[in-house]
Amino acid sequence: MLTFLPTYRALLLALGLPAAAATRASAQAAPPVIGADSLVHVAAGPQYRRGWLHQLLWGFHYRQEWATPVTVPVLNLRTVVPGGLKPVKEGGSFQTRNLRLVAPDGRQYVLRSVDKDATAALPEDMREGWIGRLMKDQTSVIHPYGAYIVPRLAQAADVYHTNPRLYFLPDDPSLGEFRQAFANQLYLLEERPEGDQRQVSSFGGSAAVTSSKNAFQSLVASPRYHVDARRYLRSRLFDMWLGDWSRREDQWRWAAFPGPDSTVVYRPIPRDRDHAFFKFDDGVLTRIVSFVKTNYQTFTRDIKLHDVEGLNRAARPMDKSLLVYLSKDDFQQVADSLRRALTDKVIGEALQVWPREVYALSGEEFRQKLQSRREQLPRVAEEFYRQLAREVEMPGTDEPERFVIEAAGRWQAWVRVYSLRPDGRNGRLIGQRLFDARQTGSIRLFGLGGNDEFQLIGLPDRRLRIHLYDGQGQDLVQQLQVPPRATKTHVTVYDSGDGNVLKVEKGLIDVESYQPKANEYDGAGWLLRHRLY
Repeated sequence: MLTFLPTYRALLLALGLPAAAATRASAQAAPPVIGADSLVHVAAGPQYRRGWLHQLLWGFHYRQEWATPVTVPVLNLRTVVPGGLKPVKEGGSFQTRNLRLVAPDGRQYVLRSVDKDATAALPEDMREGWIGRLMKDQTSVIHPYGAYIVPRLAQAADVYHTNPRLYFLPDDPSLGEFRQAFANQLYLLEERPEGDQRQVSSFGGSAAVTSSKNAFQSLVASPRYHVDARRYLRSRLFDMWLGDWSRREDQWRWAAFPGPDSTVVYRPIPRDRDHAFFKFDDGVLTRIVSFVKTNYQTFTRDIKLHDVEGLNRAARPMDKSLLVYLSKDDFQQVADSLRRALTDKVIGEALQVWPREVYALSGEEFRQKLQSRREQLPRVAEEFYRQLAREVEMPGTDEPERFVIEAAGRWQAWVRVYSLRPDGRNGRLIGQRLFDARQTGSIRLFGLGGNDEFQLIGLPDRRLRIHLYDGQGQDLVQQLQVPPRATKTHVTVYDSGDGNVLKVEKGLIDVESYQPKANEYDGAGWLLRHRLY
């Protein structure tokens, strides 16, 4: 049969690559017939069905789940919420197409396409070629209904979450200008976590939900703002349990709550579970790629410790900043609590929300994997802590702080950070942590903005390498309680020469002149580390 095909297309098929006709199959198919009961029977992605050779080379993935028709309700924009929903804005990332909707009471919702298209990241002239078709084909690494089971799991885990509902959006005239682009597709409809969400318990009932950019701007502007670190850690361990490796800053929203003394605490709202339950390395060529792209973590029964770094690479800047004051015991306590909360019953109930056709394909596989990965959470948390503890970065804010480094005997030193009052006394304790050189090789303290103070009480164990970066403002660095017959430490002061006062014994502490980098100079620069500026 191949002899009757054009040479180029025959070569693609021989290599197991997707031919153009196959990838356009779903676009050419007629939309499903909507019955009187407002239900349709439709497949999320029949175009991902492939022959055995293609699957052997490029992965079996979740192709069956994409190609299997499921029964879903039809979305009626006029009745889905009281007063209906009005489309107002198209959005989305490089893969997911979003349509923002507004209810009469001002609450916002989002339709997120079940099908994805990563080719938007390519130059236009490559999107229709074999590279573009191959990228589109790899959408099958994502479970089309994976995000649908997360809310029940997150509720039991005490992790904030959106509440996606699966719908088929017909060719509805009320779509207006968005009709051609969005009609006749499967979507997840969920609340948009932004603004006043006091009516949404899964966002904590916060009156002020904001973006990562806004939250981090506040965090680096003033010590009055801080993150609930244990709750963030709980969310991150939950991510690892789901195998969700794409947790960069834009994948989060933050629920703000008033704290004591006019402070504000942010609690995390993870969103966009497109990369949870990833299945990538089950093809000859995709397995080879996974050796290079170690962040492409496949959802397996075991969370391998050597894969923890890749699993968390996208979120590493956030993890280093937001978990810096938590101890090893904190990590273990949160992991143990999460493991107890995710019972077999919870897992079983969550999987039952799938359409029966999907459950028949994935239910038992997911049950076994989720139960097995749950039991590994304590050791994963231990490895997660170990990786973060090796090299620590502790930022201040653009207001004055006092960093106190106090020797605590062999191997150990305390670091405490206080807000600095106008009269020179310590204000609120921002955070503290006991460091051990057997876990931590280096500690870097960044004053960022404001006239900060760095106090060295005693001489820390020289096996701890401590680096003090002044940043913006005129800072004071001083030694207190220097013991007799002291020996040289591994403390280095980086002096930008903008009027700092150094009261240190240079025979015991190194002082180096330096030009601050943009991402260590002030709060705005620090946002560069988080891709938010």
